Amino acid sequence: VQLQAYGGGLVQAGDSLRLSCAASGRTFTNWVMGWFRQAPGKEREFVARITWNWGTAYYADSVKGRFTISRDSAKNMVYLQMNSLKFEDTAVYYCAAARRLHYGDSRDYGNWGQGTLVTVSS
Repeated sequence: VQLQAYGGGLVQAGDSLRLSCAASGRTFTNWVMGWFRQAPGKEREFVARITWNWGTAYYADSVKGRFTISRDSAKNMVYLQMNSLKFEDTAVYYCAAARRLHYGDSRDYGNWGQGTLVTVSS
């Protein structure tokens, strides 16, 4: 499994940005795709996840109502639309894939992309 995340950049608070994740190497039927982030000096944290089959999404409270995760099964792509960005959203964002959820946290995800940096200026 290969995951390639891109789309990060420098934006101002209140702006929007869309991250993309190109997934390849297998079919992802029944898998769960997630976005995590890690800010400088902080631990990696969950942002959002989506089931490949049904597109059921789940969000961290900190991004609920501002971020939207989606997937395009035909293109093997996962997206994270980020609106109303805040300074505290500054982090490296990682795309990840899990065969199934057991722990409900990053331990479920055995495949990770390289990360893309999002910097939000206040």
